[in-house]
Amino acid sequence: MTVNPLPFDQIPFFSARDRAYTLRDPALSPYFKYPADLKAFGQVMLDKSREEIPRELLVRVVEEQYAGLERSEQTDRHIKALLSPDTFTVATAHQPVLFTGPLFFIYKIVSTINLAKKLREAYPGKEFVPVMISGGEDHDFEEVNHANLFGRRLVWETRSGGSVGRMSAKELIPVLDQLHGLLGDSERAREFWALLKTAFTGHESYGEGMQYFVNSLFKDQGLLVLNMDHVELKRHFIPFMRRELLEQASQGLVEQTQAELEALGFPAQAYARPINLFYLLENARERIVREGDFFEVVNTDLRFSEEEMMTELEAHPDRFSPNVVMRPLYQESMLPNLAYIGGGGEIAYWLERKKQFEYFGLNFPVLVRRNSVLWIDSNSARRMEKLEVGLDELMVDAEELIKSWVHARSDMELSLAGERNILTKMFEDISERARGIDPTLVGAVLAEGAKQGKMLEQLEIRLLRAQKQRFETELGQLRAVKEKLFPGNGLQERFDNFIPYYLKHGPFFFGFLLEHLDPLETGFVVIRE
Repeated sequence: MTVNPLPFDQIPFFSARDRAYTLRDPALSPYFKYPADLKAFGQVMLDKSREEIPRELLVRVVEEQYAGLERSEQTDRHIKALLSPDTFTVATAHQPVLFTGPLFFIYKIVSTINLAKKLREAYPGKEFVPVMISGGEDHDFEEVNHANLFGRRLVWETRSGGSVGRMSAKELIPVLDQLHGLLGDSERAREFWALLKTAFTGHESYGEGMQYFVNSLFKDQGLLVLNMDHVELKRHFIPFMRRELLEQASQGLVEQTQAELEALGFPAQAYARPINLFYLLENARERIVREGDFFEVVNTDLRFSEEEMMTELEAHPDRFSPNVVMRPLYQESMLPNLAYIGGGGEIAYWLERKKQFEYFGLNFPVLVRRNSVLWIDSNSARRMEKLEVGLDELMVDAEELIKSWVHARSDMELSLAGERNILTKMFEDISERARGIDPTLVGAVLAEGAKQGKMLEQLEIRLLRAQKQRFETELGQLRAVKEKLFPGNGLQERFDNFIPYYLKHGPFFFGFLLEHLDPLETGFVVIRE
């Protein structure tokens, strides 16, 4: 196994803002508080220590949620440590995607665990706890109901609505059966199936099942998996939700920042509303809006006066759910958190939040770009060597890749660009002669030139097609390796699920990532078997 990072700015799949933040473009410096380096964390700890963190409440909730989970010694130590003012967290978050969804779900967690380890080494006497927040309150089911593995797309079908995390785990049985048929019959596959079955048929809700599953994968590293959909956590968040309902400041603050970023060439990432809270019902999660003197829940008959809404908030905070604009405030108000670890899209919407954090009196965390990884399996590596194709070549569009590969290996020059240039110059000369004889002939001359140019283009396509037939076997292999490493002309980490990699390598897969990923090092990590 080899590990070779590629420069971040050489990867065409990352957005301009992602590159700008990761490579520390000074234009973005007004939109974050601390640089993502070890030296900054001394000041971050000092600033975060000035906040009132509900440590006892946090530990009670974690203990409650971990009552039915397997706990390592590291897990127990981290839970107890949260009571100490010398303990801080580093956090990531994601929706509970089916079977963890794309590979980057795993890379986010590994980056978070490794950041906590680096901080522990850099600041002895302090403790740093990695936290994965499972965003189960989201109701966008289409974002979480699928996983791609073994060349198949598994889809969880259900008629239920509302918060994904609150859905019944029993509804997963049909898609679990599909996955079972794909796992094979190896000893490792049987062990993994037993874990999946326990996770998703041994719990009432999908959120609980995902918490069990992720904890089982990373308990030995002391990762705490936290479900924020908890009445006591939301009770602590009531002052923030009250201000959001009555003052409605978030939208203006976020939109002001978005306008500034758009002036720099970076489009808005998240849509802020006048009220950035949802109302949770048994099978629905609907927006709260204000119409005149009343608060209403869209798509329902629920209507509250201001006084009634404040009473409802105090009595039933669990019925209120932060959206993407308020969720960062929610998690940072509950945790002694120093850093948020996320992908390019997440960093983009956090960069829109600094003024909002200042308004609500919360410290803005360090934003750490998670590691991006390409895992080149041994079969793909052999094909690349045989085809004499480099990784940089595979990053272009598939048809452009094939065209350039064929051109490079053809015995004859396939391009007719030189001939087209000669033809163009010839008809330009003829048109100038025609202009001196009869200007009305110029249009006909240029039209004939364009016609002849198109004929040469068609001839070039036919020449290329003939050469493609000669390399038919090799091109099939080239397409296969391109799709394997960059599926759909995108990043592998945004498509593939981790299960095939785990079944092949076992715990070594996680161990290798934990050994080699460093979220404070920029670069695209290429792992080659």
